[in-house]
Amino acid sequence: MLLTVVREGPIRLSALAESEGLNPTMLSRVIADLVDGGLLSRTCDDGDRRAAWARATPAGEQLAQRMRRERTDALSGALDALPRADRRRLEQALPALEALAEALREGRS
Repeated sequence: MLLTVVREGPIRLSALAESEGLNPTMLSRVIADLVDGGLLSRTCDDGDRRAAWARATPAGEQLAQRMRRERTDALSGALDALPRADRRRLEQALPALEALAEALREGRS
């Protein structure tokens, strides 16, 4: 969830719940934990007091960068360990995988 907030910028909690496929109660618990951990801030919407926004704090952005870097390093290491022919097959599959990811994103919206 932190990565989504960092990627999307300030985001309404209702949009975040939809994006993450969470019900409002579960979202509220996770957001509260991230706020308590200093990774997110939560603010009320000036135009609609029933709505709220989540924004990453500097600590949250820093953690998200570290998470991305560690994930990238792990993936690179795993790919490097594959035989060249397997890496080539993965490269050829990327357009189909990207289309699948986009279809899944659209299905959530």
